[in-house]
Amino acid sequence: MTGSPYAPHTEAETRAMLDAVGVDDEEALFDIPDAVAFDGDLDIPARDERAVREEMAATLERNDDVVEFLGRGHHDHYVPAAVEDLAGRSEFLTSYTQYQPEVTQGFLQALFEYQSMLVELTGLSVANCSMYDAATALGEAALLADRVRDADGDRVLVPEHLQSGRRATLERYVAGADLAVEAYPMDDGCADLDALESAVGEDVVMIYAENPTVRGVIEERPAAVGDLAHDADALFCLGSDPVALALLREPAAVGADVVVGEADALGLPVSYGTGLGLFACREAYLRQIPGRLVGASTDAADRRAFTLTLQTREQHIRKERATSNICTNQAWVALRTAMHVAALGPDGLVELAERCVREAAGLAERLDAVSGIEAPVHDRHHFREFVLGSDRPAPALADDLLAEGFAVHAIDEHRLQACVTETNADRVEDLVAAVEVVA
Repeated sequence: MTGSPYAPHTEAETRAMLDAVGVDDEEALFDIPDAVAFDGDLDIPARDERAVREEMAATLERNDDVVEFLGRGHHDHYVPAAVEDLAGRSEFLTSYTQYQPEVTQGFLQALFEYQSMLVELTGLSVANCSMYDAATALGEAALLADRVRDADGDRVLVPEHLQSGRRATLERYVAGADLAVEAYPMDDGCADLDALESAVGEDVVMIYAENPTVRGVIEERPAAVGDLAHDADALFCLGSDPVALALLREPAAVGADVVVGEADALGLPVSYGTGLGLFACREAYLRQIPGRLVGASTDAADRRAFTLTLQTREQHIRKERATSNICTNQAWVALRTAMHVAALGPDGLVELAERCVREAAGLAERLDAVSGIEAPVHDRHHFREFVLGSDRPAPALADDLLAEGFAVHAIDEHRLQACVTETNADRVEDLVAAVEVVA
């Protein structure tokens, strides 16, 4: 590892560590079966730190410098400088996971506050802080539903507009439980309640709906979806995010048993990768939730103290009793989300959510005035984003906009999708002007 800025071990230091544990080389520390052992050549030439930095810089320079009006599960909000500064403190960065929680009281308190924020936003009693992203949180919700449902069942119903990556992850999650994922139709961007009612039967373990949907549509009757689920003794799972939850009716009030989503809408710059799965549920399912919970208690001196009160993943308890095989920890990302919510405060969070409605409506109105464009396609209320129709083929129009310096989604042959937040609202006029040129 000589030359690494992160593990500066000389040959002498490496030899001393190997001698201390009584082995001849590093390979002796691992027991890898021959059947899965890699005996080839990775063909990665050795480089020093400067060469690696230069290569990475050259690679990153190939990225297009465009203004993104992209959404569909990844939403860009301004992250306050205080979040970046405080989250970068060594106390947080080095406290990856709390195996000895008593020595990381500050971090545990921050996670407790994060859970408390989700409880307040969802109206549900329990929230955890250890989901990878919205897709895995949805998969965990389906497995929870299968465990707690009294009657037999093997079907999970999801919207036909569900983002493809989330559906693929859900299908992989439930395959081991012999559950089948089926889509129910949408009606002008919202759940088609008549079609959903026809699809629901005693063999349904969970119905999933989103508010807002992947197309930015506000689901008009989420409570009716919940009623259909509960009439079939199935769980009602609702997908959302912290910004939207600040404005919408709380999920518990519309019958949601579990709430999932991307909590990283706050706290992280959009990365189209690293996320933070929101997961909250009713107290009745406390012992069945995946991940971990931070709780408040008192120590021997009767002082308030924080601890991990529930740890249900395989790393912590016997495999046969574990509710999840999630084996990493999103605590630092949850910390950033909690910091961002705290920085906004209740009024600031509501103001941001209201802006997401106004900006989307304003952009849609501007685009609808462009010849050859219909916006929005769905005659509904929208949050952050919306679908627009184009007389021209959507992929070609999206490519032409990219050439003009703007990125939008082409979602089918004649439909695109645009997302606007406070981070790109100042470029709305430029986007509209570009659409006028290429439409």
